[in-house]
Amino acid sequence: MEGVIITITTIVTLIIFLVSFLIDKRRLINGFLFNTFLTSLFMTITYFAFKTQNPVLIGFVLIIVIVLGIVLLFAIYALIVGLLINAKIVIKKEGRSIPNLLTLFLAIGLIGIVIWSAIRPERFFSGEANAILSCVYLIWVYYCIDIFNFLVASLIYQFNKPKLNQDFVIVLGCGLNKDKVTPLLASRIDKSIEFYKKQAQVTTPPKIIFSGGKGNDEEISEALAMCRYAISNGVPEEDCIMEDKSVNTLENMRFSKAIMEKIKGSSIYNSIFVTNNFHLFRAGIYAREAELKSQGIGSKTAKFFIPNALIREYIAIAVMYKKRHLIVVSIMLAIGIALAFVEHFAIVG
Repeated sequence: MEGVIITITTIVTLIIFLVSFLIDKRRLINGFLFNTFLTSLFMTITYFAFKTQNPVLIGFVLIIVIVLGIVLLFAIYALIVGLLINAKIVIKKEGRSIPNLLTLFLAIGLIGIVIWSAIRPERFFSGEANAILSCVYLIWVYYCIDIFNFLVASLIYQFNKPKLNQDFVIVLGCGLNKDKVTPLLASRIDKSIEFYKKQAQVTTPPKIIFSGGKGNDEEISEALAMCRYAISNGVPEEDCIMEDKSVNTLENMRFSKAIMEKIKGSSIYNSIFVTNNFHLFRAGIYAREAELKSQGIGSKTAKFFIPNALIREYIAIAVMYKKRHLIVVSIMLAIGIALAFVEHFAIVG
């Protein structure tokens, strides 16, 4: 009976994940649901491994447990070293701007956590203070889980494979070097051209909308620079459309949507958007906010840039969902304060 219940639980968690994912791939909860399924699946495999005494299954379970144990023991140290190395590379290649120092800041923060854990200052605190501190630890665990869910949701979204029946491909801008596209932006345009040529082999090629306005430090709009780049790489001028008013991703989506609806005369059309792989999931969330049904495809990014970029992406998404985080953190702190009062009156009593 226990085996049946465990198996059914695993199947149910898989179904819930698949339904959520198929309804909308751009949900943060998809990461949580997928992780829930994986946890349930591992519990099911573990149960049947020891129930049947199958040596292969038992060996698999033990390997997973050992790997997880090693990760829990040493991951934070490996992560600190990796972040410091990455910070050095990013600073050398990209400069010392605040956005480029995020991996360094995270490494310093993790070093602080390691030192705190080694000192164990809670030994010197009162019971009331430790009650509140326990909730601070709980908030830390909450954000670790939230970050992991974000990373998994972002990874799953990378596997989106749009059909070769698109009317439009939206390329999101990301800054110029005066009047030239940067390598980061070039990778997005190249990805759109790759899709354009693939579709052209089987049916009518899509129109490509180059979306991005002119920044204060740019000589021309991102849309114009992208359009010139695409034409120089073989895309016919008549298939290039410029959207040169947007200044952020949400406006990219909204203004491009307006252009597509104007051209088609309705909201019935197929479209996708292109951005760098690290930015894909958040761009998908903005597409949903703009009521745009488009899914995205990601272009490759230099490996050294990805850790820093993912930190930025998580911070941006955390800000987008700040109400949820504020509610959760407030509840946890309220519980800590309540426990502190209970501890205080228990001592007094």
